[in-house]
Amino acid sequence: MSGEVGTRAPPSEWVTLVVDHIRFTVDPGIFTAHPDTMLARMFGSARQHNLRNEKGEFEIAEGISGSVFQVVLDYYRTGVLRCPDGVSVPELREACDYLCINFDCNTITCRDLSALLHELSNDGARRQFEGFLQELVLPVMVSSAQGGERECHMVVLTDEDTVDWDQEHPPPMGEEYSQIVYSTKLYRFFKYIENREVAKALLKERGLKNIRIGIEGYPTCKEKVKRRPGGRSEVIYNYVQRPFIHLSWEKEEGKSRHVDFQCVRSKSVPNVVGGGEGGTPHSHAPHHPPQVD
Repeated sequence: MSGEVGTRAPPSEWVTLVVDHIRFTVDPGIFTAHPDTMLARMFGSARQHNLRNEKGEFEIAEGISGSVFQVVLDYYRTGVLRCPDGVSVPELREACDYLCINFDCNTITCRDLSALLHELSNDGARRQFEGFLQELVLPVMVSSAQGGERECHMVVLTDEDTVDWDQEHPPPMGEEYSQIVYSTKLYRFFKYIENREVAKALLKERGLKNIRIGIEGYPTCKEKVKRRPGGRSEVIYNYVQRPFIHLSWEKEEGKSRHVDFQCVRSKSVPNVVGGGEGGTPHSHAPHHPPQVD
């Protein structure tokens, strides 16, 4: 398959590009219209790369299909990426990222508006979370690190949420060790699972580990107090569903968390596990983990 694009230079100066085993004969002058793209840098006056094979052809854009590359060549002629039927928007987006082509509502047209808006939302979510990370999340991590911690668990509450615990009867699940971030904007951002995935990817790029982002119940205030037999009181808390972020920056991960003990059978107690005849193993109440993406 061969396609001829452009008429600016005589055919003797045209180049043959091999993409996905398909040959495209093009005038390299068309790439100068978008000088910041990879093809413009490859075939501009400075020619930063020489990828000619034994036939004098350029084998480029590995992993990009021929149909997608045809859309890219048309972009250099018209300035518009027209996504045809049979080419997915994510596939075209991946090619644009590889070839350093701007992907936004001004450069692409397609019938699948849902897929287009999804990609644009991912871009917007990434920019938005970069701001949240710098302004809200990083200060909490720094505070934990300065206290000697190697990980951080933070819960995102709305600006209107209030936390009022009974100091004598705190919540039973260790929530007092969680950090609290008050931000209705960040709370709304994390409502969407796609935004949580974007945030996880960005945190991973920044070198953090054990990243979990999801929704969990968090106690805000006392709902009622129950009196148990013997005069003992139990506080029932009101729980709200709020986003949480858990992450770690521990370098020697796993080495300080677990100690392996060798189980040696006791000569005085023959049944170590059961604690003797008739012993029964301890029962545990079912545990319901938070929703984690």
